[in-house]
Amino acid sequence: MGKPTGFIEFKRQDISYAPVADRITHYNEFVIELNNDELTQQGARCMDCGIPYCHSGCPVNNLIPDWNDMVFKGDYQAASAVLHSTNNFPEFTGRICPAPCETSCTLNIDDTPVTIKTIEKSIVEKAWKEGWIQPQIAPHKSGKRVAIVGSGPAGLACAQQLARAGHSVQVFEKQNRIGGLLRYGIPDFKLNKRIIDRRMAQMRTEGVIFHANTHIGVDIPARRLVDEFNAVVLTGGSEKPRDLPIPGRELNGVYFAMDFLRSNSRIVQDDCAQDEEFISAKGKHVVVIGGGDTGSDCIGTSTRHGASSVTQIEILPKPPEKENKELTWPDWPNKMRTSSSQEEGCDRMWSVASKEFVDDGNGNVKAVKCIKVEWNKDDNGNWQMQEVKGSEFELKADLVTLAMGFLHPVHEGLLEEVKVGLDARGNIKGETEGAAAYKTSIDGIFAAGDMRRGQSLVVWAIREGRQCARAVDQFLMGTSDLPR
Repeated sequence: MGKPTGFIEFKRQDISYAPVADRITHYNEFVIELNNDELTQQGARCMDCGIPYCHSGCPVNNLIPDWNDMVFKGDYQAASAVLHSTNNFPEFTGRICPAPCETSCTLNIDDTPVTIKTIEKSIVEKAWKEGWIQPQIAPHKSGKRVAIVGSGPAGLACAQQLARAGHSVQVFEKQNRIGGLLRYGIPDFKLNKRIIDRRMAQMRTEGVIFHANTHIGVDIPARRLVDEFNAVVLTGGSEKPRDLPIPGRELNGVYFAMDFLRSNSRIVQDDCAQDEEFISAKGKHVVVIGGGDTGSDCIGTSTRHGASSVTQIEILPKPPEKENKELTWPDWPNKMRTSSSQEEGCDRMWSVASKEFVDDGNGNVKAVKCIKVEWNKDDNGNWQMQEVKGSEFELKADLVTLAMGFLHPVHEGLLEEVKVGLDARGNIKGETEGAAAYKTSIDGIFAAGDMRRGQSLVVWAIREGRQCARAVDQFLMGTSDLPR
């Protein structure tokens, strides 16, 4: 702890954003970073707690007080080594993780946590700039071959760890480019795709072979991977979206959120096929159904298209402005949060249920019929929703995006072919501890990330990819030196 009184002397300071009027004209990142002096002060605020709850708040168990202290002392190279010891891709989490570590920070008791996420990003970006991040090529090859299906953060983390252990690793991705939802599901203004390409170059040098535009279970039978590789890892994500089966669902203009976001990302990245539809919100009244991060991304994208209006509706009640620390800390609280995209301009509505999509007479959506709802606990303490009589209203809508989350992996194709066991929610059944960690019901096939745990955060995907790599290494070699 380099500055025992740092948390008293220095106030919390975090990144800021470019003005709204400027940033909505492009798809570039718009964060205004802290300078070195400001980062030094923020690193000094870390208390090096006797029990650092930020360790457990972070799914990859980052050694946060250690690299905070190193930043305070100006030793960014050592900080980078410590940061990368638990996280393969801090440049991803430093941009798009919601930072549960900051929620768990002791200083969050009075709402002034250490700016952990900002410090993390500053460490890794300085490491790239200074050339400290280099390929880690395995000195010896195992002769074992591993196929990884899916190139999101879980698949990439698993691939990098296994390559560094000396295995021959090939990653198969059905989309045009590598990255999974990092590539097409997260808008470029939140994550510039050069960040992915930069890390891929390192991984290629380490020996990872990437196959894009290769849909396992469609283009290549899944059994071929099982036959040709010593182990197969399934990291295809949770891609089955939750639908809204109400009257008018079939109308033109009603899309799953991911289809809308992917369409835009392909255009921005100059990766769109000639016959592929571009879903534009320009000049349209947009209704986003769902209040999470995906819905927020639809808002920011629609704003940049030049939408006439954007309204976001959520069936759950409005969260409290401030959580009760005595009940929630150090866990993630339910509280009111406003994203940068929401700040750019949209109407937000809570406790609203959608009842019908209205036809304009030509098969296109023109409005959404809605009704207010209220939530009350029943005699057993369970929350129950009731519609409020007489509260019906309509929202003008030329474009609707369904951003209500994902149910489970797509079962058709790959999973039906390999016939791995599924849990009650439709995810691949598997444990995370013990001898069966990350193994599926089929010998030699493993699963990690959202495909196993369900829809979750990028940082959880990285954790599972790393842990799965250790399980695969142990399966192939009988023992493993890879970290858990």
